[in-house]
Amino acid sequence: MAWIVVAVIAVLIIAVILLYNSLVRARNKVDNAWKQIDVQLKRRHDLIPNLVEMVKDYMSYEQEVLENVTKARSQAMSASGPREQGKAENFLSETLKSLFAVAENYPELKANQNVMKLQEELTATENKIAFARQLYNDVVMAFNNKVQTFPSNVIAGAFGFKEREYFEIPEGETEPVAVDLR
Repeated sequence: MAWIVVAVIAVLIIAVILLYNSLVRARNKVDNAWKQIDVQLKRRHDLIPNLVEMVKDYMSYEQEVLENVTKARSQAMSASGPREQGKAENFLSETLKSLFAVAENYPELKANQNVMKLQEELTATENKIAFARQLYNDVVMAFNNKVQTFPSNVIAGAFGFKEREYFEIPEGETEPVAVDLR
């Protein structure tokens, strides 16, 4: 009888250890995925001053657009956490779109190979950011599932594992884009 009790206790201890270790691995995947987003955002933040510097000579009448891009970059660089970072990065994306739209009005700017190369690099970086966000949200979902489901939720609660925030897009950006082909 004593052996049975010892065996049950040993199985329970092993189960707790296995659940705890799986939670740690899942948490580390979330942290790693966030760092991958950081790497891409840093690349984006490093490219923007070069782009602004190149276009400011051409766009002497568009200083407000350039200032908005610079301001949005500063806000994005100082943001922390998925929610705040998401809002700041989305604002930065919008200001970059306005910069590219205004740049379309300057033929000599559109023809500048250095500006074109920077725009291509920024576009490639935007794609990498999108993939990194998707990966991050996928691993956050897996982690949150572990934190919320039985029996790992018991271990998660006992050891202080908390749900993580998703990297979300603001409400207005989820609306369908209107296309006018007239």
